[in-house]
Amino acid sequence: MRAIVQRVRSAAVHVDDERTAEIARGVVVLLGVGVKDRPEDGERLAAKIAGLRIFEEDGRMQRALGDVSGSVLVVPQFTLYGDARHGRRPDFTAAAPPDVGHRLFDAFCGVLRGKGLEVRQGRFGATMRVTIEADGPVTIALSTDGWPESDIGR
Repeated sequence: MRAIVQRVRSAAVHVDDERTAEIARGVVVLLGVGVKDRPEDGERLAAKIAGLRIFEEDGRMQRALGDVSGSVLVVPQFTLYGDARHGRRPDFTAAAPPDVGHRLFDAFCGVLRGKGLEVRQGRFGATMRVTIEADGPVTIALSTDGWPESDIGR
């Protein structure tokens, strides 16, 4: 799985002209699911994101989402698996098929909820307009690609 995590003051998702999800202070997670991803990948990525100390206290980044009562807006983003090494049109064959991607996306969100976080979701498979008021900006790119099995549960 691949995720772009951005600390935000607020964020919202619109589908057509309808606001379907919004958060105040917290993080936006753009989440891509790959063909080789398993539920365990989502579990450890969710744990990593929940524990990221990217919120400031006393001028240092030392607080996590739960410490600041932050929310999470998770947006499905299969284009994180786009491969543009050859030609000018990205190849998305490394992205999971929609049924698998949707299932693992929902499971990822469930893991975050299980950690006591308020989670809002973008609409899987929809064309969305995502509005982000970045804070910092603080943006972290994460990928479970190549994470050793021994990291599960960390």
